[in-house]
Amino acid sequence: MRKFITKQGSKQEELKPLSLEEIMLLGVEERVKQALIRERGDYLKTMEGFRLENGNRAIVANGFGETRAIQTPLGAVEMEVPRTRNRGEIRNADGGLENFESRIAPRYVRKSMTVEETIPLLYLHGLSTNDFIPALKKMFGEKASGLSPSSISRMLQGWKSEMEAWKKRDLKGKEYCYMWVDGIYFGARNSTEDICVLVIIGATAEGKKELITVEAGYRESSESWRDVLLRLVDQGLKAPKLFIGDGALGFWKAARQIFPGVIRVQRCWVHKTANVLDKLPKSEQEQAKRMLQEIYMCGSKKDALRAFDRFVEVYGDKYPKAVECLVKDKEELLTFYDFPAVHWQSIRTTNPIESTFATARLRSRKTRGNWSGGMTETMVFKLLEKASSRWHKLRGKKEVVAKVLAGVKYVDGLEQAAA
Repeated sequence: MRKFITKQGSKQEELKPLSLEEIMLLGVEERVKQALIRERGDYLKTMEGFRLENGNRAIVANGFGETRAIQTPLGAVEMEVPRTRNRGEIRNADGGLENFESRIAPRYVRKSMTVEETIPLLYLHGLSTNDFIPALKKMFGEKASGLSPSSISRMLQGWKSEMEAWKKRDLKGKEYCYMWVDGIYFGARNSTEDICVLVIIGATAEGKKELITVEAGYRESSESWRDVLLRLVDQGLKAPKLFIGDGALGFWKAARQIFPGVIRVQRCWVHKTANVLDKLPKSEQEQAKRMLQEIYMCGSKKDALRAFDRFVEVYGDKYPKAVECLVKDKEELLTFYDFPAVHWQSIRTTNPIESTFATARLRSRKTRGNWSGGMTETMVFKLLEKASSRWHKLRGKKEVVAKVLAGVKYVDGLEQAAA
């Protein structure tokens, strides 16, 4: 074997040649770096329309973050995630400062996906169980060598049994401050009907986000939601202080039947923004998006209503359908002002559900797989179960959640003294 010699002062030090695995790791690191740079470049292209008053871009590249290691089947891959700088106070739908967030290497992730996390994504992207083995071997190498179609089938059946047992758990004594509800669609091959998986996530009395249910159906109909809610009520579920979701859901009719006179509703600003912009020409969408952001970023409901009226005034005559889409949910879009300001970022959108499926892009690009409703339901359950360990708690002290559950009144996000 060839040896490499180097001199350090007066001493000679023998350097061992790199192993094949080390060489492969270096190649992986370089490819990951280039992919991250391309990912940031793609993001910056989508942000080109946001400009400062002098015409310069509001969001620009800003070097790299600190180097961090992510564990992969080959070993630890060192990577620097590219950053951007927001020079124009542009806000995202959650109310935070808009900036680049990598989907390849999400913040805080220190391990690459396991086989257990990868299988649901492969399935939801349309791969059949026969396709899993070659795909997993390419991704995990020798770590996937023990897998076979039969072992994967046993794993899937185990997940299904686990889900069925979880669905029957006792919910008596559980209190949820907020609940996020949504229906995620999947196109089924050889079928004219799309599979819709109904999802509810709740915020517990401790401020933790927790998966409440996953249920497969074929529509987001009120009948489907009613069946789900009745089962949960039988298990002890109580209505939260606030439901957050898309206005198109059949959920609302069902919820008002099951919890008459109890529910309060917050429409999701991400869904509403997308629906309004869809009714505007592309040339108007950037300005309209900024004006919509101004509404939900106001510090008081009074200021939000002024911003709301400005939007109606600017677009009402030319684009009445866009304005009608916004106005019809006016009050329910602003419900969050009656809750603690520290929770606003969490309760303005259905982000806990949306972000889980972002990598699969299930809403914008429905892949058609050879799926059954039951197996799709199982895969969504497993994906959400794994994602739940990364869900952030509600901001602020636990005592704030307790006050909301106790019915303490809030105005413009501030606690009001008892009369």
